[in-house]
Amino acid sequence: MAKSLHLTAFMRPVSLHTGAWRYPGAYADANFNFGHLKSFIQTLERAKFDAFFMADHLAVLNMPVEALKRSHTVTSFEPFTLLSALAAVTDKIGLAATASTTFDEPYHVARRFASLDHISGGRAAWNIVTTSNPDSARNFGLSEHVEHGERYKRAREFFDVVTGLWDSFADDAIIRNQESGIFFNPERLHVLDHKGEEFSVRGPLNIARPVQGWPVIVQAGQSEPGKQLAAETAEVVFAAPRDLATAKSLYADIKGRMPAVGRDPKHLKILPAAMIVIGDSVEEAKAKRARLDSLVHYDSAIASLSIALGHDASGFDPDAALPEIPETNASKSGRAQVLRLAEQEKLTVRQLAQRYGGYAGLAFIGTPQTIADEMENWLNEEAADGFTCVFPFLPQGLEDVTEKLVPELQRRGLFRTDYEGTTLREHLGLPRPANQFFPAE
Repeated sequence: MAKSLHLTAFMRPVSLHTGAWRYPGAYADANFNFGHLKSFIQTLERAKFDAFFMADHLAVLNMPVEALKRSHTVTSFEPFTLLSALAAVTDKIGLAATASTTFDEPYHVARRFASLDHISGGRAAWNIVTTSNPDSARNFGLSEHVEHGERYKRAREFFDVVTGLWDSFADDAIIRNQESGIFFNPERLHVLDHKGEEFSVRGPLNIARPVQGWPVIVQAGQSEPGKQLAAETAEVVFAAPRDLATAKSLYADIKGRMPAVGRDPKHLKILPAAMIVIGDSVEEAKAKRARLDSLVHYDSAIASLSIALGHDASGFDPDAALPEIPETNASKSGRAQVLRLAEQEKLTVRQLAQRYGGYAGLAFIGTPQTIADEMENWLNEEAADGFTCVFPFLPQGLEDVTEKLVPELQRRGLFRTDYEGTTLREHLGLPRPANQFFPAE
């Protein structure tokens, strides 16, 4: 059977590029306008995208005010509120939301995702994050951020508790027998009674088992503990490799760990984030990217670089090479990527900041045909199972992908022309997990 691509859309913020809201013709309020977001997700569903993916951040003051005042991400909807509303105006597209294992409680997360899965008819996905932003800690009563390794230790137990809570009711527990007056069978209810190093959670969850059994599990970490957590728990990895070689290595590494923990590598889809800029010619697409990058102010650029490094870069000499950067509790993989890019391309602080101030990740820039060529190559080279599409600006950047690139991928047999089922698991070709407490007889 020929391989095909999976496509999700990165939609919170609606574009990762800092200059997106300033691009000519762009909706400046796209990140915080329900009417626009409703239109975007319906366009993506018509194009048969697997899922609408929402990242999240738990702080506003995560960069200097001089940079913050230029950011279109300063105001954003809370993911569950928005996705619940969007579930009502869509039928098939998946709904993926981020929830932090560092600053939330397992019972809350289990409840929210179970509710979203029922409301949407089986389209929910949980992006597990450990939250690397230290400013978020201050919004949850902590003066210092939780140490990196401890965050992943907590995340692993958090996953066990949440999935255990989702399995509180057997699939056949809710009988609603009006004649007998029996609503559910108590023998088909499991009390979790979890007592671990990080959590003590009695349960059971007060919501029937999700439509999908478990909402789809998404994970994004590329550090050593992040890759191990993905191998043990994830069904989708939202990765951020910058090139084909790095992507192939990451793909082989994570999937190669799965048999040792009793998992089938086919049950994990690796979907790198890629910004897609389309033109009628490669030169036109490159000109669009250059114009977009030119809209980023240096204040924003240096702030974005500081976040990526986990270290304040505002005092660095803009026209010198990047100095030695100490280890921090921020994202390890993000910091390593900055250092690697600076070394490989011999960039000054100013040049590096400009790259990070706009969008420093993987980008496919060209015509629908050249971009389809690249995507097909990544699929065949086992560097990706598909992509998490980042749009350069909205709405035109999204429409370029759905109206120009998707038809080219469909023409080549690389992407579906219609949904094969109704749940996100069916879109992704993932099995429905058995209930760990009520195995099928």
